[in-house]
Amino acid sequence: MLTRNDQPIAVLGATGYIGARLVPRLVEAGWRVRAIGRTAGKLKGRSWSNLPGVEVAKGDVFEPASLREALRGCQAAYYLVHSMNPHVGDFASADRQAALNMVAAAEANGLQRILYLGGLGDSAPDLSHHLRSRHEVGEVLRMGSIPVTTLRAAMIIGSGSASFEIMRYLVERLPVMITPRWIFTRCQPIAVRNVLHYLVACLDCPETSGEVFDIGSEEVVTYDDLMRIYAEEAGLPRRLILPVPVLTPRLSSYWIHLVTPIPAALARPLAEGLRNPVLCQENRIRELLPQPLLDCRQAIRLALEKMRLHQVETSWSDAGALAPVEWSSQEDPAWAGGTIFSDDRRMLVKARAEQLWPAVVGIGGKTGWYYGDWLWHVRGWIDRLVGGPGLSRGRRDPEQVQAGDALDFWRVLAVEQNHRLKLVAEMKVPGEAVLELLLTECADGTTEVRQYARFKPRGLFGLLYWYAVVPFHNLVFSGMLRGIARASAAEIEQGPEHLP
Repeated sequence: MLTRNDQPIAVLGATGYIGARLVPRLVEAGWRVRAIGRTAGKLKGRSWSNLPGVEVAKGDVFEPASLREALRGCQAAYYLVHSMNPHVGDFASADRQAALNMVAAAEANGLQRILYLGGLGDSAPDLSHHLRSRHEVGEVLRMGSIPVTTLRAAMIIGSGSASFEIMRYLVERLPVMITPRWIFTRCQPIAVRNVLHYLVACLDCPETSGEVFDIGSEEVVTYDDLMRIYAEEAGLPRRLILPVPVLTPRLSSYWIHLVTPIPAALARPLAEGLRNPVLCQENRIRELLPQPLLDCRQAIRLALEKMRLHQVETSWSDAGALAPVEWSSQEDPAWAGGTIFSDDRRMLVKARAEQLWPAVVGIGGKTGWYYGDWLWHVRGWIDRLVGGPGLSRGRRDPEQVQAGDALDFWRVLAVEQNHRLKLVAEMKVPGEAVLELLLTECADGTTEVRQYARFKPRGLFGLLYWYAVVPFHNLVFSGMLRGIARASAAEIEQGPEHLP
């Protein structure tokens, strides 16, 4: 029997879409929580990391020793880990090994329960690779001696979820859609708030231990229905949908990649899964853990409202480990060896750091980059065409960022209030790149703004790339610094100037 004592509940995948929303809700329900992830800085950057009752721990499901240590002293664990991302070739194999490591670590620490969120879908021969992998992970977890509670869900409707973002961009950007026949596949989506309620409530219900439950809303719809409802709730004209039999999952994924922020590597397994009906085969959990279930229209309306109010808690794009890029430190970038190019600039303004900070942290997304936005857009289009994220991801919140947030084709590596913003590039480049903005207040009330651009080339193409973009730096980077001052209503006293 789980009790609210000093033994925490572990959340693996605590910086993911569901995990990062689950942590504060567990705390609100009175549980102590240990948030576990691969990057300590990303965990500590979450708004809930300083809540009473929350501790963070570094642990990697692919490193058994670190996983065992991270779970030490916990009484139960949520397993919310998924390897389906552009950087993993065989996500099913990776997920299988990760689940085996989880079973061993859970048994070594004597956990009382594991709670797993998987996917719906019958175990038919034509089940998609993605859904089959989700089922397999649940089976591997149940092979161990620790009781497992499995919740199986179809599409999760919520602001920032990958499935919802695919639908949103397709409907908003395409008044006429040529779609595969999966547009008429039947499904049973569920609102993210209902998923979170089930996940939390399971801890207080011993009857859920060792059981598998299907979770979904009370209505069955098609993806055509969902797109129609979305258009109505978003105030858009009715979309014309033309299903054709020739669009394969691969072609669909490329199409989704170009129209939405979702990369083809993630879109393809999701598109393959759309051909399979995903319906609840039983509804026992509704009697065990009753709650008001939102229908699809209510869930879409709520997601749109969250976006309108800039209250998106988490996004699909925020998942994944942060690249270390230790070589990018401006204090001593040469220790790692090899060639490292830099472009450093300085500006002195008559303003306090706190006056400049909103403009610094608000960069990107709809705000843009303060200068030469058309150049940034051209770079984004090129990146999208060659398989990168481009600028389509935007940002989760227009005013605030935290470590791990996606920011156009960058990712936030570090953020220190009123002092430092460091971004690592995720666009397709022959090398590694970072961009850092540093604010330092002076005794006379002025603030020095330093901008560091670092690039570590990969091979000859990396060298050629750097020399090709250098001519644009003086325009774009100096223009960016002037734009920050302008957006902050701050007078420039000196610069921007290039530093040797």
